[in-house]
Amino acid sequence: MSTKKVAKPAPDEMRPEYDLRGGVRGKFFAEYQKGTNLVLLDPDVAERFRDSEAVNRALRQFVDEHPSAKAPKRRAG
Repeated sequence: MSTKKVAKPAPDEMRPEYDLRGGVRGKFFAEYQKGTNLVLLDPDVAERFRDSEAVNRALRQFVDEHPSAKAPKRRAG
């Protein structure tokens, strides 16, 4: 029985799965500065709501139809 050794990346090298070359630095910084909340949608929800306008429209309709629904208090952290 042979044992395969898995090559470890050098300590100063980033793993291939962490490749960030396609990323955009500061993409949401301006919105963050305005105080806008950034909310991440689960993939199944994101399939139905392609942009923030569609999400906001659906949430406004929900709030109009459920006036007693209150937002939970935010926890510090």
